[in-house]
Amino acid sequence: MAVQMHVDRDEAFEILVSVLAIALAMAFATNGLSIEPSRFIFLLAAFTITIGSGFVLHEMAHKYFAIKYGAKARFKAWPLGLAGGLALAILPQLLGWHAPLFIAPGAVYIYAMRNISRKENGIISIAGPAVNWALALIFFAMAVAFSSNQIIYGVASLGAMANMGLAMFNLLPIFPLDGSKVLAWDWRIWLAAFAVSFIGFSIFGF
Repeated sequence: MAVQMHVDRDEAFEILVSVLAIALAMAFATNGLSIEPSRFIFLLAAFTITIGSGFVLHEMAHKYFAIKYGAKARFKAWPLGLAGGLALAILPQLLGWHAPLFIAPGAVYIYAMRNISRKENGIISIAGPAVNWALALIFFAMAVAFSSNQIIYGVASLGAMANMGLAMFNLLPIFPLDGSKVLAWDWRIWLAAFAVSFIGFSIFGF
């Protein structure tokens, strides 16, 4: 039976706002507050392509498998998480501080008409990191194929590292991250998945 995915206008808007907030926060954190238009636009595009795509496809993988198992699922942005991430990218620089960047854009909420089993919940949860692995490999292949082009190589390398980083972070065994649900399903699968992400992040860190 085919899985029918639907993203309504409000959900699409929340996804778009989340991706824009991620790209803006990363651009400010990377480039500082001295905004030179052409470089800033390039950074926004690079972070949207690499991290934005990883975030969106990660969440849509959760949604796909939730619907596959008979649940309803919808992405919801977290306004406080988005505002907090932008604040962490900007305020410390205004005050002359150094602070790690953390942004919590939102998540797919699952509304099940029946109890989702631990295995089903584990599969729904691991689907997101699995998509990040696939994207990391695609970006890595691009980096290898275009190694002579400094711009493409740099963006593709960032994409490979960022997606492995997203997978590794989300697989931490801390609720409500994906890792806690995969671990509750099968510790061996969680361990293997986390190891793949950790090793991949180490390798793709170049």
